[in-house]
Amino acid sequence: MKCIGLMANDRKPRAAEALARLCDCASARGFRLLANEPTRRLRGADPSLGVLDAASLAKLDAIVVLGGDGTMLRAVRELNGLDVPLMGVNIGGLGFMTSVAEADMERALDCLRQDAVTTSTRTVLDVMARRGGEPLAAFRALNEVALTTGTRRVITLSVQVDDEPMGEITGDGLIVATPTGSTGHSLSAGGPVLTPNAPALAVTGICTHTLSARPLVVPDCSIIRVIVSVASGDVYCTTDGQVARTLRAGDEVVVKKSAQSVRFLHLPGYSWFDVLRQKLHWRGSVTAPV
Repeated sequence: MKCIGLMANDRKPRAAEALARLCDCASARGFRLLANEPTRRLRGADPSLGVLDAASLAKLDAIVVLGGDGTMLRAVRELNGLDVPLMGVNIGGLGFMTSVAEADMERALDCLRQDAVTTSTRTVLDVMARRGGEPLAAFRALNEVALTTGTRRVITLSVQVDDEPMGEITGDGLIVATPTGSTGHSLSAGGPVLTPNAPALAVTGICTHTLSARPLVVPDCSIIRVIVSVASGDVYCTTDGQVARTLRAGDEVVVKKSAQSVRFLHLPGYSWFDVLRQKLHWRGSVTAPV
């Protein structure tokens, strides 16, 4: 790899320091560097940083993202379907998607230079909101799409999977999550954890008003339709916790797997299960086996 893009979260306290170190190390290894405008402002006057815009995105060999999982989600949104792999350096908090520790930046650059990285392909959702059968808004989501209410009143959602009625869910809302998003808001709502390469989606109700409502795992080739059956106020269709559209009773949301996926780059030896055990504190038995 010769040309890499840089996207940093300029609101992180360590962002400027980490970016300076990354730029120095990358320049020393002969990389050509392009950065989006917030990252360029964070760096200041640096002649080694070219301009990363919509036209130059497709020319990159990879993008290095400095931040947390939210920064990775924004980077995916900026790609808008372009097949440019992302490597996340965690200077944030939880870091399920930013798999490279800040201390390993130099090693990560060496691995990129030598193409000695592993790749994980992640499912992306295409989300279409409709009103009266006409398109209202379109989104892409790496983690999930959530239909929720901003009031204390419950909503009723009618759900179909491949034109088969799944039933109605009454409560605070519904989440349709990809395997990547299964460890996010879906997990907090009681949804299942899916391995990143699982060909599946998770459909999980939020605070449902019946104990019989349980998370459902469906094939990722499924088309999921959600109709806002009953709502006394606005309903919010939110993708990846970052982009929202207001809906009302009668509106429909159609969710399906996108034809374009996203590639994450990891260091050799990366294990998703190691990350899962660390982040979720899965310790196993407290007693040693006999």
